[in-house]
Amino acid sequence: MLAIVNSVVLVGLEGQSVRVEVDISNGLPVCDIVGLPDLSVKEARERVRAAIKNSGFDFPLRRIIVNLAPGDIKKEGPIYDLPIALGILMAAEELGSGPEAVIYAVGELSLEGSLRPIPGVLPMALALQEFQPGATFIVPAANANEAALASRLKVLAAESLAQVVAYWRGDEELPEVKPATGDSPPPVFNGVDLADIKGQAAAKRGLEIAAAGGHNILLIGSPGAGKTMLARSLPSILPPLTYEEALTVTKIYSAAGLLAPGQGLVTERPFRTPHHTASTASIIGGGRIPKPGEVSLATHGVLFLDEMAEYRRDVLEALRQPLEDRVVTVSRLAAAITYPADFLLIGSVNPCPCGYYGDAVKECLCTPHQVAQYRKRLSGPLLDRIDLHLEVPRLTYHEVETGTTPENSAAVRERVRAARQRQLERLKGTGATCNAAMTARQVHQYCRLAPQARTLLRDAFNKLGLSMRAHDRLLKVARTIADLEGSELITAAHLAEAIQYRSLDWGEEKLAMQ
Repeated sequence: MLAIVNSVVLVGLEGQSVRVEVDISNGLPVCDIVGLPDLSVKEARERVRAAIKNSGFDFPLRRIIVNLAPGDIKKEGPIYDLPIALGILMAAEELGSGPEAVIYAVGELSLEGSLRPIPGVLPMALALQEFQPGATFIVPAANANEAALASRLKVLAAESLAQVVAYWRGDEELPEVKPATGDSPPPVFNGVDLADIKGQAAAKRGLEIAAAGGHNILLIGSPGAGKTMLARSLPSILPPLTYEEALTVTKIYSAAGLLAPGQGLVTERPFRTPHHTASTASIIGGGRIPKPGEVSLATHGVLFLDEMAEYRRDVLEALRQPLEDRVVTVSRLAAAITYPADFLLIGSVNPCPCGYYGDAVKECLCTPHQVAQYRKRLSGPLLDRIDLHLEVPRLTYHEVETGTTPENSAAVRERVRAARQRQLERLKGTGATCNAAMTARQVHQYCRLAPQARTLLRDAFNKLGLSMRAHDRLLKVARTIADLEGSELITAAHLAEAIQYRSLDWGEEKLAMQ
């Protein structure tokens, strides 16, 4: 007898419908799975066999063929255990005709028959509600909250195969999970607060601009000056995620298997800090079957590269395309997948190998050649994509012991939130959510300069030798500074402040002249 159960396959961040076709016929007892399955799918034969027996049902000792259609899409992972088990029981005539509703099912089975959580349920559910709105989606109970974010589906949470079989026979109902309603509580920031950082007023101002406009930032200073602490305080001044941003972040983390059991919508902006020994595949994404990398996991959040010059050259150069396009395409033999990569990059670096070049207290022990070679680890095209270059000087004793209380992150966050709201209203309907994401046409349209600012821009372009990319990024930073002040026109003062963040002496030629 032939039985068909609907399921879903995840390709990147997009789900597609899969038909699990099970045919049982006379012959030697064997169970074959076809339809381009990987090894983990083929192992489902033994898991399903044990789960069916330990759930109190009879496993048919006949020839069983399981086909996962369409056969041109690679199937991976244990997500098909539940639909395969249902298909076998249906083909063995132990389930009857089943419910009248259109049902899709996913889930991994343990040997005792309980359902374990699986990755990627949210993107599967969001895709399913597009091509089959109103369908019933049976998922493991630990995945139910994320699946319920697809509001046009009927999401049923199951704890075991026996529960699903009882529902299929009409003996009992599975609990339906509804999406959470009402406003979610504001995220609680447990990291570094700006009030905990002594001094560094210029660096804090740079962080505020970066947070307000989504600009990339590079912190340069001696060891112990506070670069890492400043970087870790950045999430505390970022505005809360919008619902669309939170949904995108949750999709990525669901596909990567990083959601905790029972977790629903992610409400905190990601803060990713990969080690400097990380490979290109782990940063950009990849593997035999492409998986999201750090640039995707940091989407709508922060990617922090501590001691940036210590990363491999190929890893740093691989960041150039995601920083420009805000998406990354990972091409492999199995598939070519495009992932979001809309992140704010913050890097920290020493001025030289020993770390004390230009330090007012400790003497630098490096030769000019060593300093030049060290700085060449960050290429010109990469630095061109970083909007703000900030020096983080050594603190004086007076700054350490000063009795004044620095401004806390909550006050700065309110200014950042107001500036982001102005940008959202200005860029509504364009797909961009902050100034850093503006296209060249949008820069020309929205970055209106006062006459004095236009003259200043021309002089800076000629004297600093700016590229067209740097020219546009300079205008984006100036637009953000104007937004922080509530100004629709970019004045000379706004542009002058933006220029000082691009004029840092980091080149080999200028170094040789000193």
